[in-house]
Amino acid sequence: MPLEEPARIARELASHGYMVDREAVTLLAGAENTAEALAIAVEAIPDGAVKLTADDVRDVLETNPRGRRDPISATDSATAEQHPGVKAPESSEQEDPFVSTGTNEPESATSTERVPVETKGSSNEGGEATTKAPIDPDERIADDTSTRNADLSLRSVEIGNDMTGYSTGTGEYDDFVATFRDRYERLAKTLRGRVNHRNATAIQASPGGGDAGMIGMISDIRSTASGHWLIELEDTTGVFPCLVMKDKSIAGLVEELLFDEVIAVEGTISDDGGILFVDELYFPDVPRTHKPSTADRHVQAALISDVHVGSQEFVADAWSEFASWLHTPEAARVEYLLIAGDMVEGVGVYPEQDKELDVIDIFDQYEAFSEYLKEVPGDIEIVMIPGNHDAVRLAEPQPGFDEELREIMTAHDARIASNPAIIDIEGVSVLMYHGVSLDEVIAELPEEKANYDEPHLAMYQLLKKRHVAPQFGNHTRIAPEKKDYLVMEEVPDVFHTGHVHKLGWGKYRNVLAVNSGCWQAQTAFQKSVNIDPDVGFAPILDLDTLEMTVRKFT
Repeated sequence: MPLEEPARIARELASHGYMVDREAVTLLAGAENTAEALAIAVEAIPDGAVKLTADDVRDVLETNPRGRRDPISATDSATAEQHPGVKAPESSEQEDPFVSTGTNEPESATSTERVPVETKGSSNEGGEATTKAPIDPDERIADDTSTRNADLSLRSVEIGNDMTGYSTGTGEYDDFVATFRDRYERLAKTLRGRVNHRNATAIQASPGGGDAGMIGMISDIRSTASGHWLIELEDTTGVFPCLVMKDKSIAGLVEELLFDEVIAVEGTISDDGGILFVDELYFPDVPRTHKPSTADRHVQAALISDVHVGSQEFVADAWSEFASWLHTPEAARVEYLLIAGDMVEGVGVYPEQDKELDVIDIFDQYEAFSEYLKEVPGDIEIVMIPGNHDAVRLAEPQPGFDEELREIMTAHDARIASNPAIIDIEGVSVLMYHGVSLDEVIAELPEEKANYDEPHLAMYQLLKKRHVAPQFGNHTRIAPEKKDYLVMEEVPDVFHTGHVHKLGWGKYRNVLAVNSGCWQAQTAFQKSVNIDPDVGFAPILDLDTLEMTVRKFT
């Protein structure tokens, strides 16, 4: 049958937050009225289930089950109460965000054409790394037992902030309220020591004049006719307008603000009590005193992402070079492999993707990925999270792969977590996030603050906001949960992302930010949107010093 129909079915179910097995898609695509069968199937999924099975579809085709309410239904915002930062969910007709986007990279230290012996990455505050060429093929060894003799008892991996199996959201308005309240309350804790906070209701009741501070979620930002900035801050009691004058030293910070992020301000209340003139503006931010933790022994982790097996442009030779290098004496200390999403190319992710697929079945793509994973030494501990091309829901946080996919990817008994997740490796805290929101940050902020050639700059902004996807309602889809799993409640030692297919690293207040490039050459679609990917790089992190070497395998 045409590829478009199964892909459309998978996209439709994903928009409702459901997984689907291969046989179920085949049954639906072969139904006399596919659209009607699909609609009834969604209604018939049992409460609490996250996957549509073949048995569910057979029941639909044989009977007409009693309907149930769509769990991702839109809410009439006109009847909803006001809560901090909450906007009515957008229609499910919203266009899916496209695949990773980027721009052509100038001649620089991260160009794919360079292989200097030692190169500094584009960074500030000490983000240095070394870039090395791949090992000579003659140096590879088939039997790694003589070089890979790690003491497995010394290893330690703990996964935190994993929401897999704990999703509670149904898409109702109250679920979004719970998410944003949790975000506000947890980020407000990091700001309360910086301002003398008064809530919106208390400030409104004040007679005017005098000093005041407020912590709130940004519900609106707009410029006045005179060029000043009006920011509406919302807390759990209401909304209050705050004015940043254009001649203030903090005016430049306004261009870094995004809707729905939590900030603190302090200043002077107008004489009539109707506005707060802002003198200082604070982000939750990473404390300047932050000191990262390190491992007690010399051990390394390889950080990669965006493998995209199943694409015609998957660079299999580069992957095999990387896997072969892991068997060499030089890689003997690499005991961990962290993969930040997009194991496979997926199906129906962007327009006409089917023309660029080497493997057209999503399950076959994961089986192929598992085969490539077998090339990695068997004693390496692998941790991976999903991305926007993977077969999980698009809305973040994304749960880890379901049991069917886990059974396919059994080559290394990899640890699988949600996107995002905190991975504690021998005391080093690594925040792994695939990185879809980087597109949004780069689109909204000035180029010098966030751009594709220096993806770590956009990551700095997320660290400053202490949230991996602060803005709701645009390209980054947010799933409502009782807890906002996207908040960076604790400061990580390492922040690892992918998605934008660009290599970049640096340090922000002692947090190492790494975007690890990809393993997919430029596709026709990427060329049409000016993506020039950085292919076949593997950042190798020393966990005992947090120094990094970038290996090149193309």
